[in-house]
Amino acid sequence: MRLLQALFFPPEQPGGVSSMIPYLQDRFNPPHWEMELFSLPKRIRGKGSEPVKFHTFDWHEFEESPIVQKYVQTYRDYLWWTKLRLQRPFDLIHAHHPIVGMAMKEVFPETPVIQSIHSSYERELILNGRIKPDGLEHRFLTSLYRELEHRTDLMLTVSRSFRDYLSPYVNHPEKIGVIPNGFDEKRFKPVPHENEVAQLVTVCRLVPAKGLDTLLEACAELKNRGLPYVLHIIGDGPIRKELEELAQRLGIYNETIFYGYTLHPEEFMPFFDIFVLPSRAEAFGSVFAEAALCSLALVGSDVGGIAEQIENGSNGLLVPPEEPILLADALEKVIGDPDYRYQLARSGSEYAKNHYSLNRVVHELKKVYLQFQPMKE
Repeated sequence: MRLLQALFFPPEQPGGVSSMIPYLQDRFNPPHWEMELFSLPKRIRGKGSEPVKFHTFDWHEFEESPIVQKYVQTYRDYLWWTKLRLQRPFDLIHAHHPIVGMAMKEVFPETPVIQSIHSSYERELILNGRIKPDGLEHRFLTSLYRELEHRTDLMLTVSRSFRDYLSPYVNHPEKIGVIPNGFDEKRFKPVPHENEVAQLVTVCRLVPAKGLDTLLEACAELKNRGLPYVLHIIGDGPIRKELEELAQRLGIYNETIFYGYTLHPEEFMPFFDIFVLPSRAEAFGSVFAEAALCSLALVGSDVGGIAEQIENGSNGLLVPPEEPILLADALEKVIGDPDYRYQLARSGSEYAKNHYSLNRVVHELKKVYLQFQPMKE
């Protein structure tokens, strides 16, 4: 079966789908499988020029928005690049971004296309303060879900909660499948260690949606309570300067280390003790599974896919989003009781191995792919 995994970002991008798809190639071996990866290079911008028409709505109603114009141009660019670079036919295409799924079905209308939706661009834009709820951009981006339902042969997403989020925007939400991201256990090597001072770590893009302002406020509360810790923030983004200034105002800058962008944080994540990320929304939250496989205790917000990964008090701790005092209470529990911290970390690791191993996800994907296997002549 000739299979194409079609991404938007090149696979070296950190997080989410890029933490899984490149590792699938070793599991889809000839002679039964031939799998290729495809993505749009960053340098391809402004190349596409053909008219864009959607089947389920008229995008020109939203074209006065620069964000909508940029999105449509990116779709044109992906179409241009696909037609230029892909010549051979495939038996099945698995797309991992809305732009990708629509472009692939436009170029290969006779080829089955499976569409995985890994996150919500519009929800991220709202939480990051870039667009307004029910504004032009929001309505355009949510209209794309019904367009994808119309064009593609099957829709998948990464958590039950995100399927619920998608439900109002499609005609048949019951047909959306759920397959979470999978992780190659060989990438994660827990390291036995004892830190005299608890080491907290978070890994994410530095944007408002991730709730790092709440985390810094919680850490200031920990300091007020006399609890020693170090907070390691791995990642970069548009609000890094704001976060550094907030850490200074809160008096915790000396306890906080900003690393910036790091390509493979899993290589040194095992040396920390507690992973914490109080996101305001999360479709899945791949970094929680990665941290669990590194045997870190997990503390996260009770939202979206995070709440599906963590059973509160069993394999991690959940707190409501935007509640720094409650977050500080949860962190105090795991900082002050190393035995409890170890128990959570061990349970979290076992849960991640059982539910999010790459082998399990590959098994699920193969069952789906074989439904589209071409008939032998």
